[in-house]
Amino acid sequence: MIHAVLQWQKRNAAPPPSNTDASPGETRTEAGAETGSPGKAEAESGALPDDTIIESEALPSDTAAEARGKTGGTVSDQALVFGDDDAGEGPSSLIREKPVPKQNENEEENLDKEQTGNLKQELDDKSATCKAYPKRPLLGLVLTPTRELAVQVKQHVDAVARFTGIKTAILVGGMSTQKQQRMLSRRPEIVVATPGRLWELIKEKHYHLRNLRQLRCLVVDEADRMVEKGHFAELSQLLEMLSDSQYNPKRQTLVFSATLTLVHQAPARILHKKHTKKMDKTAKLDLLMQKIGMRGKPKVIDLTRNEATVETLTETKIHCETDEKDFYLYYFLMQYPGRSLVFANSISCIKRLSGLLKVLDIMPLTLHACMHQKQRLRNLEQFARLEDCVLLATDVAARGLDIPKVQHVIHYQVPRTSEIYVHRSGRTARAANEGLSLMLIGPEDVINFKKIYKTLKKDEDIPLFPVQTKYMDVVKERIRLARQIEKSEYRNFQACLHNSWIEQAAAALEIELEEDMYKGGKADQQEERRRQKQMKVLKKELRHLLSQPLFTESQKTKYPTQSGKPPLLVSAPSKSKSALSCLSKQQQKKTKKPKEPQPEQPQPSTSAN
Repeated sequence: MIHAVLQWQKRNAAPPPSNTDASPGETRTEAGAETGSPGKAEAESGALPDDTIIESEALPSDTAAEARGKTGGTVSDQALVFGDDDAGEGPSSLIREKPVPKQNENEEENLDKEQTGNLKQELDDKSATCKAYPKRPLLGLVLTPTRELAVQVKQHVDAVARFTGIKTAILVGGMSTQKQQRMLSRRPEIVVATPGRLWELIKEKHYHLRNLRQLRCLVVDEADRMVEKGHFAELSQLLEMLSDSQYNPKRQTLVFSATLTLVHQAPARILHKKHTKKMDKTAKLDLLMQKIGMRGKPKVIDLTRNEATVETLTETKIHCETDEKDFYLYYFLMQYPGRSLVFANSISCIKRLSGLLKVLDIMPLTLHACMHQKQRLRNLEQFARLEDCVLLATDVAARGLDIPKVQHVIHYQVPRTSEIYVHRSGRTARAANEGLSLMLIGPEDVINFKKIYKTLKKDEDIPLFPVQTKYMDVVKERIRLARQIEKSEYRNFQACLHNSWIEQAAAALEIELEEDMYKGGKADQQEERRRQKQMKVLKKELRHLLSQPLFTESQKTKYPTQSGKPPLLVSAPSKSKSALSCLSKQQQKKTKKPKEPQPEQPQPSTSAN
């Protein structure tokens, strides 16, 4: 894409002007030679390339007529000098007008100052959009399903195009529309966008997005997700426009995904129906190309393995009841610290886990669609910076995000499709690094688990993750207390929200509230005091448990030591080991041939220091 932009700039570079003195009707910029702004002589002679954009009018005719009607004269659109406003906080312009003969000395003084100011601002804005920046068309467009992925793609494009002078812009939701419009006003050659915000600006007819026939390169990232039924309605409208009214036969369309050729086997009840064709890789690609609007036979480059996941990824599982998932999640996070990414299928589950882990003194970061965009990006940056950190995320973080050295991906809830599982697991074991994918499989997850491994053509008998059961009693006690505290705090939070809302509504209606309309403290003071007292007892008990080491090993003897005191508890040596090493050690024990039993040698005891 960058190569295509550079080729366009090379072909459309304007020759340097022959005279050093420019006429009053000409405007020159230093970037004119690089960006291909056509000279006056070229425009008159018609010796311009076919795809050069020509904007002949600096001011629309209706604006000029309005100006003549208000000021009694003509406004010249031939002498406009602009500076490049790097901050993007509005047009920096200088308008020079032809002198208008005064018919009456007091005529200008009688003009309304507000009308004059509004007119000048309107002229500044419309002139800036036409002349402030070089006349570069939009040559490259990248579409991504998530905002975080769009930010990452733009950073990578900027890094590659650092010394080329190519301008880029990003258009995503959750951020200021006005700021993104100012970025578009600089006429970037490459735009990275999510479909919703891009379609919104196209409908507003931003001048840089009006002529998409100039596109040399269209990139659809995570294409199988983008064209799924029920998602990204704006994308279908955009693709329809690009393949119809804005079609360019010279445009190259690039489609990317790790699961383009992953095919699900349809249920038997659907296959038995008439006119139902069995889907294969070729049929799936043909359907995808048809939705995107590709013409002709595309070139397919398949770099995926048959297993769909990389060789350096170790997959493992834990079978448990649904209410036991919290136990094993907390056990894993405490036993194997590191950069861990925990996925769940719903936002409500992420919020509950976040509150629970905070009570247990694990401060997780969260990422889901109901968060402010700035907070989402801030949490991603913090997760990539901290070595020992937990990120709780929905599938908004499953695709494409390149976070360095993610050691563990934990599927708290088994994903609904094999595509999501492949993309979730792909957040670890990147760039030939090793990584671990752990699934917590409850009774309701068994069906999805079997479907995933059947589609991926893998053996369902993946190794069970080793869990030391002797620590689970302490883990369960901590989780039991933390659940009670989290539920109580959540109830208080909801009560505060309700009371605040009802007080604002009563103030707006100018009515008085009765006591029974409140929730929590104001409704029953005695019950609230009892709850607060109980909460203090629970928190004190949990703090006492958290102050003690979770993973401890006692000495083999039940008797007191020589000093008459019970043996001291020390941290388990296994805590320093990684989850991968423990799993590989277990696999080695299973593959070894059984040998004659040897007497167990006592482990050397370590001192308290």
